[in-house]
Amino acid sequence: MARKMLTYIAIAALGFSGLTLWRAQANEARAVAEYPPLGDFVEVDGQAVHYTVTGSGPDLVLIHGASGNLRDMTFALAETLARDYRVIAFDRPGLGHTPPTDDMSITAQAALLAQAAATLGADKPLVVGQSYGGAVALAWGVTQPDSVAALVLLGAPSLPWSSDLSTLYKVNSHPVLSRLTVPLLAAWVPESYVQNAIQGVFAPQSAPDGYADFVGAPLTLRRSALRANAVQRANLLAEIVDLNRRYEDITAPIELVHGDADTTVGLRIHSAPLAERLDGAALDALPGIGHMPHHVARDATLAAIDRAASRAGLR
Repeated sequence: MARKMLTYIAIAALGFSGLTLWRAQANEARAVAEYPPLGDFVEVDGQAVHYTVTGSGPDLVLIHGASGNLRDMTFALAETLARDYRVIAFDRPGLGHTPPTDDMSITAQAALLAQAAATLGADKPLVVGQSYGGAVALAWGVTQPDSVAALVLLGAPSLPWSSDLSTLYKVNSHPVLSRLTVPLLAAWVPESYVQNAIQGVFAPQSAPDGYADFVGAPLTLRRSALRANAVQRANLLAEIVDLNRRYEDITAPIELVHGDADTTVGLRIHSAPLAERLDGAALDALPGIGHMPHHVARDATLAAIDRAASRAGLR
């Protein structure tokens, strides 16, 4: 009897495993079909990088945050900036439609995007990064100071912090445990979870009308993207600890835009002390604003970008 029970359990487990993989593949195919590439691909040393280009004027690069893709930056911001700038938005490695790379550290991502921008004719752009993308922008400014005109950091992590990594990121970045959890998430995460996550990152504001339908959150629920996002997030603190020692190497002007109600990346932990530390950094702290100022405080974001461009002599 016990042997039969174990056999039934094994058959059920195999069936569930097969169903999970089938659902994950189906969900991934649906995500790519519903949210195809918006732009083109540029190749850097054999690595494809998805990008869009709009507008004309001084070169400006937009770098999205964790769990996102360039659609976050092209929902409204890129179109508005395109009136005055040549705007290049990138999908970071492993997210959107840019494949993962072997090295997905913030310095490696900065090097890849800097090369991609130069290939597109932007040798010294103004670089705008939000959240994790702001850390990549900082790495760009530190490691390649001659290839960036100015930095605009929107709710960006910049200094070491003490809070622990979430269990989800720990598990999904683990080389063994992720083989179990990542397919399960790709197959079974409900739409309601995605919608709640979007609203959570905008808190205390709400996402703009149409944002959730446009941004392509299902692209982040593909297995490759889940792993890449978790690995990037799990390694970020150690990378910031190392990068933090070199901020004085940044020669470009820096504009910091940070909401004081941001509970994802704390103003007082990151942008406020960074602005006090660096002579070239100016901070605009936004009362009552959360983690997405480029959507909910767009005027302040645009003003910071224009200030950075003026300080860099681009306008």
